[in-house]
Amino acid sequence: MLELVERHIDTLRSSRLVATATTGGLLNEHFELGVHCLMSGPLGGDLQIGALVAEQQLDLVVFLRDPLTAHPHDPDIQALMKVCDVHDIPLATNPATAELCLSACTAADHERPRLAIGR
Repeated sequence: MLELVERHIDTLRSSRLVATATTGGLLNEHFELGVHCLMSGPLGGDLQIGALVAEQQLDLVVFLRDPLTAHPHDPDIQALMKVCDVHDIPLATNPATAELCLSACTAADHERPRLAIGR
């Protein structure tokens, strides 16, 4: 995650960012990005991101996950994936897709894209 953010730091600095608590805290600590931190994923942060998607408040969701590891909040992650599909919001769940989506934000020169980052 940190390497991905470092490669796209200019795009992310000019974006409005929200993240789950642990990820947001890590990004603020390492990069001082001014990430608005939501709850921790298992405590409802994934669902808070989903609510922002449903309200059309996000342009992209980067939610990196390890598909080979069990997550106690997997139903919440699945709900987030579903709401992104329903509302046609790009969702990157692996680093390769995140690279493509963040590069597209840079190329499109969005005016302050609204991004959610979680893990």
